[in-house]
Amino acid sequence: MNLTTKIVAALVLGAIVGLLLNLTAPNVFEVLNTYLFVPVGQIFLSLINMLVVPLVFFSIVLGSAGLGDPQKLGRIGAKTIGYFLITTCIAVIIGLILAAVIQPGAAGEFDTAGAEFSTEEAPPVSETLMNIIPKNPINAMAEGNMLQLIVFAVFIGFALTALGEKTKGILSLVNQGNEIMMYLVGLVMRFAPYGTFALIATAIGTQGWNAILAMGSYMLVVLAALFIHSAITYGGTVAFLAKKNPLWFFKKFAPAMGVAFSTSSSNATLPVSMEVAQRDLKVPEPISSFVQPLGATINMDGTAIMQGVATMFIAQAYGIDLTMGELATVVLTAVLASIGTAGVPGVGLIMLAMVLGSVGLPVEGIGLIIGIDRLLDMTRTAVNITGDAACALYVGETEKNRNLQAVGRA
Repeated sequence: MNLTTKIVAALVLGAIVGLLLNLTAPNVFEVLNTYLFVPVGQIFLSLINMLVVPLVFFSIVLGSAGLGDPQKLGRIGAKTIGYFLITTCIAVIIGLILAAVIQPGAAGEFDTAGAEFSTEEAPPVSETLMNIIPKNPINAMAEGNMLQLIVFAVFIGFALTALGEKTKGILSLVNQGNEIMMYLVGLVMRFAPYGTFALIATAIGTQGWNAILAMGSYMLVVLAALFIHSAITYGGTVAFLAKKNPLWFFKKFAPAMGVAFSTSSSNATLPVSMEVAQRDLKVPEPISSFVQPLGATINMDGTAIMQGVATMFIAQAYGIDLTMGELATVVLTAVLASIGTAGVPGVGLIMLAMVLGSVGLPVEGIGLIIGIDRLLDMTRTAVNITGDAACALYVGETEKNRNLQAVGRA
């Protein structure tokens, strides 16, 4: 079996094992989860996370230097950020429309009085934007601050391009460092099916069937919105902007989606998604190295969908009607919040608190959905990284055509 088949098989088998143990032998599950599933899953996550910071640094430096012309880098940056902001707006609107039509919050009686949730205050978007310049690049690397790391790496790439032959040795060293990281990614991916199995078994076995049934209507709306956004927005990007077959795209990118589903972390999946994009989707390395790390940091379409659906769900559960102005505020706040959302598990709930606060909804309502959020977090992470890859493919194809046209004119 190839890697894609192994990861998909591990996903299905892990879900079945976790659910069966939860239903028939919860005590056995507790033992297996403590001594087998959690350790194996955490080892896999640690192996991937170990590679993220050096890979992002090397990739962004090479991507910036490889693009060469600052004007070209600016053009690609504008395309990328514009695409991310537009698709995030579309994602929130899809979530709001589906939730307004299906009304999952009106599907049953919810214990709103018993809903409890405590969260740290979400950082203002303005603070995130002001802090993207690192005071200490080494500290940014140590803390895994991706925005600061990306900005620093872009400056290094600019310098290497400007200095040319003077820094040829440094550029060669960075290139070799990137090769080492990609080799290690391939090595770690051999362990992916086992890590995927363990992580899924833990997630499903811990939640159980009752939790899934209790929030079935909310889950279905979120999953439907994620599917529609992936099929129409990303499929449309691949078909009409990149001029490729969407089925080919989703099939080739499936291994990365499987890893994202099991890890619930865009950052942790980044080494895998970049490797798949470059190797299987044939995205040029400089484009992939620039677009995908940036997307893992600021492009959170899946999270934005959850925030739209959850806001409507909580409003419906509490019997609160939102005006068109408040819905517009939800869209704007969710888009801005996605810029400051770290690509790690569970952070979407913290940003949801910010969205709810913007329209005066009770933050305690998050307690209604927190039970099954881990399962949905897995799905929306797969959507997030798929959007990054679709953008990288689109930018790569349009830039390739631009270069060919430039050669033809010459």
